[in-house]
Amino acid sequence: MKRLSNWNKALRTIGALTLMFAVSVTALPQPQEHDMSKMPGMKMPKAKSAPRKKKPRAKARRAAKKKPGTKKPSASPTPSHEMMPGMQMPSASPTPPHEMMPVMQLPSASPTPSHEMMPGMQMPSASPTPSHEMMPGMQMPSASPTPSHEMMPGMQMPEASPTPAVDPDPQIASRPVLRLEDLEAMALKNNPTLAQADAGIRAAEGRRIQAGLFPNPTVGYFVEEFVFRSPGESAEHGVFVEQTFPLGGKLGKSRRIFAREKEQAELIAEAQKMRVLNSVRLLYYEALGAQRLVDLRVYLAGLTREATEITRQLHNVGQADTPDQLEIEIETQRAEIDLLRAQNDREEVWRALGAMVNNPELKPSRLEGSLEVNQTALDEDQIMSSLLRESPEIRVAQAGAERARAVLARARAQKIPDLSVSGGLAYNFERFEPLVPTIGNQRKGMEGRLQVGVNVPIFNRNQGGIAAAEAELGIAERELQRLQLTLRTRVGSSLRAYRNALQMTEKYRTEVIPRARAGYEMYLSNFRQMAAAYPQVLIAQRTLFQVEVEYARALIQLRQTGVGLRGFLLTGGLDSVGRPGESTEGIKLRSPNEATGESDRP
Repeated sequence: MKRLSNWNKALRTIGALTLMFAVSVTALPQPQEHDMSKMPGMKMPKAKSAPRKKKPRAKARRAAKKKPGTKKPSASPTPSHEMMPGMQMPSASPTPPHEMMPVMQLPSASPTPSHEMMPGMQMPSASPTPSHEMMPGMQMPSASPTPSHEMMPGMQMPEASPTPAVDPDPQIASRPVLRLEDLEAMALKNNPTLAQADAGIRAAEGRRIQAGLFPNPTVGYFVEEFVFRSPGESAEHGVFVEQTFPLGGKLGKSRRIFAREKEQAELIAEAQKMRVLNSVRLLYYEALGAQRLVDLRVYLAGLTREATEITRQLHNVGQADTPDQLEIEIETQRAEIDLLRAQNDREEVWRALGAMVNNPELKPSRLEGSLEVNQTALDEDQIMSSLLRESPEIRVAQAGAERARAVLARARAQKIPDLSVSGGLAYNFERFEPLVPTIGNQRKGMEGRLQVGVNVPIFNRNQGGIAAAEAELGIAERELQRLQLTLRTRVGSSLRAYRNALQMTEKYRTEVIPRARAGYEMYLSNFRQMAAAYPQVLIAQRTLFQVEVEYARALIQLRQTGVGLRGFLLTGGLDSVGRPGESTEGIKLRSPNEATGESDRP
């Protein structure tokens, strides 16, 4: 009876195991069912240690042995499992990885106690470790948002060298290409300040001619001793001519004043022409740089838009996080804003260029030329000496000082009196006395008159005019010194800016940009190989374009400072044109009183 009881217990155990197998098979998804006995090289994980199970009694073991197709359970301390025919025992190795069948996913470990495995039953993983050995063709889902992303079929990767940038304004490409020489010719023809400077030369020449002219004579009619009771008996009627002869070389000295003024006007016109040309060149290089910056911004905006689309596709398939998508969208918006700013800057430069050449209808177009021209270091001493010797501003100031000396010489000659001569003819109707019988009672007839006189410089010796001229000469000489010192300071500042720009462009061209480009291409290559996250590509891309923008601005500064140093630092092509003699206003012969300094105007 006792033996029969043991057999009954064994049968109940087998029935319970069969029922558990049926329930587990029903609960598992059908596509993931696999026969463990048919898995080649399947390695089962080592289960965690569990409380040791009591050994069955001998009779139960004998009863189990009589069950066909069963195997003896393992005596190891690991959870025991009764293996079915064809079942492969797990390896005792402590390594965590597992070999997986194609497109099979292991369920997580279950804390259920040990089970006897039936044929075709799927063994759960006893360890919650995430790492698994991948079978051929299997895709393992990412356990965490790692930076690398796997591209889906048909997805587009960003290119290292995208298509060339296209200007967003299509009309620019349709307009003719302009050269620097074209803009200079337009400015020389249309700029109003050059016409003003030419008019100033003609005005100075007219004053020079006027200052050297001899004073006009005075012609008049006079009558004397006119008696109303007998107008034909005692009146004297005649005409006269009066002429003033300037002495002391006043006419020659006046001509020298306005000759210096004409020379000053010519130098002012030359300086203004150079100002206009320098302004056009500065705006030309600024427009060329603005054109380059727009091209860079268009290129960057295209890259960011392309990256936004790729990131959106990655996000749709779950291989990019939402912060990554938001970050690249923000970067795209920033690139669009920078592009708009670059376009507005270009529009502003072209408006200034159109005003400089007096062509308000001038529209932005492509410019011929390049900012990247070989620039060499300048000889600072030679530039300084050339500027102080040949600068039109220095020459204008020197002409102003010479004019002030001529004014002083003219003022000192002013105290020398002029000679005034007057002569005329008259007919005297008065009769002779009868003392002389031969001519008695006859009319006196034709008479002549002559008058010569000079102004005696007793009270007015032109003391105030001389003192004012001496002061004006001092002002002109100090102005020349001030201008020389100012030019030294300006040249020093411009040379420093030129050196900085030259060194910056050389560093950017040979070191910074190649390194930034190499880093960007390495990050992009790593991203294609799923070894780097796209935010890293964005950072490298932003760095590359930032140094490209800085390089372009350094080139603009280099070209503009070079234009300034070679153009004697003259700018302001639309500034008001200076008039000769403004600082030392000289004597202008408009009337005898103005010429002599007299103050007897009515």
